[in-house]
Amino acid sequence: MKKYIKLFIIIFLTTSNVIAQNDLTISTAVKKTLENNLDIKISENFEKIAKNNSSILNNNYLPTFQIGSEINTNKQSIEVETPSGLSGTLDNTQTDNSSAVVSVNYNIIDASGRKYNYKKSKELYSKSNLEVKEIIENTILQLFTVFYEVSRLSEERKILRNALDISKNRYERKLLEFEYGQTNNLEVLNAEVDVNTDSINFLNTSKKLLNSKRDLNLIMNIDLESEFKIKPEIDFLNKEEIANIFSNDISNNTNLLIADKEVLIADLDKKVVKFSYLPTLGLVGSYGWNKSINDNPYAFYNRSISDGFSAGINIRWDIFRGGKKIIFNKNSEVNKQNSLLNKQKIELELRKELRNSYQTHLNNLFILEVQKKNLETNKNNFERNLERYKIGLVSSIEFRRAQLNMLNAELSNNTANYQAKLSEAYFLKISGEIISTFK
Repeated sequence: MKKYIKLFIIIFLTTSNVIAQNDLTISTAVKKTLENNLDIKISENFEKIAKNNSSILNNNYLPTFQIGSEINTNKQSIEVETPSGLSGTLDNTQTDNSSAVVSVNYNIIDASGRKYNYKKSKELYSKSNLEVKEIIENTILQLFTVFYEVSRLSEERKILRNALDISKNRYERKLLEFEYGQTNNLEVLNAEVDVNTDSINFLNTSKKLLNSKRDLNLIMNIDLESEFKIKPEIDFLNKEEIANIFSNDISNNTNLLIADKEVLIADLDKKVVKFSYLPTLGLVGSYGWNKSINDNPYAFYNRSISDGFSAGINIRWDIFRGGKKIIFNKNSEVNKQNSLLNKQKIELELRKELRNSYQTHLNNLFILEVQKKNLETNKNNFERNLERYKIGLVSSIEFRRAQLNMLNAELSNNTANYQAKLSEAYFLKISGEIISTFK
């Protein structure tokens, strides 16, 4: 068992040393994510579609132009008889017709509610901007979660490696003491068990670290096996900055801003339905050209060419469409009420989340300060026990207890450090400041 554990450790350490590593800061990770993340790219494409739809070219404001032409030939056999008694038969008479027309139509009053549809398309585009922002915020928060998990595990791996080195030194010391008859076999076995335990902990953390690095690479959309060295740069906002952000409430929260847009869109939908009760008044104009050639000798004319302009005004008014307008009007009112209720629901949930995240972050900052003091105390205690252990004044059990106390304090401090950073990121996400703070 011990041989295999040592082999695994060698593999992990060799892999870490052989592969070239690049430094990765949180700002670099954010930049790579914004450039490469697939969810962000997809959302930006939807934003482009919304922008195209918001153009005046897509909202019936401009006139329509049409060009048409036609050429046809008609062959037929004709048997004729005139009132004067003349009669005859014509075989394969041919009539050639050709025509062309250019027409223009423009609605002065449009019952489709183009004015409000145009405004709606602008609001939909604005909403799509916010939806892209929401996806970016969620992706950045996800990035922070994974990035700082990699940072935490990297630091934890160092802590466990140091604990393993201490246990190895103790094991080697016990072997030497046993060789000179200064200790018994039980002490050696206990030291060996502690080495194996620390080795397993080190291996498990190393495995978790590799998996977390792949998760981080996936979010940044780079090669899953890319190696890098994390530079966490843990800095916290001071309490005054946090309090100022909290005082802004949820006014900048993206979900709330999206809900505002949905209320505006629902109101515009209602106005579109009301506009449909009006008639459609339009201007029409055209220019046409016609040519006809007929080889029938009995025809009124054998060749005709005409061209000219025409213009007019048309009006269409849907007085009653089976009651559909009434239903549309009622449903638009209900949709508007739902959008207002949904906004109210989102406001309540977000205010609750803001207060919870604010209090959680303050608690985590307090816990971090306590853990730092606890770590300092346990380090001092371990160093004293280490000196006493070297001169034989402390037993192996007492020394191991002091080592474990320091190890647990180091791990707890490490966890508290990154929990505080993540709670800060979540608080900024709810307050709508995560992009402006970290981008």
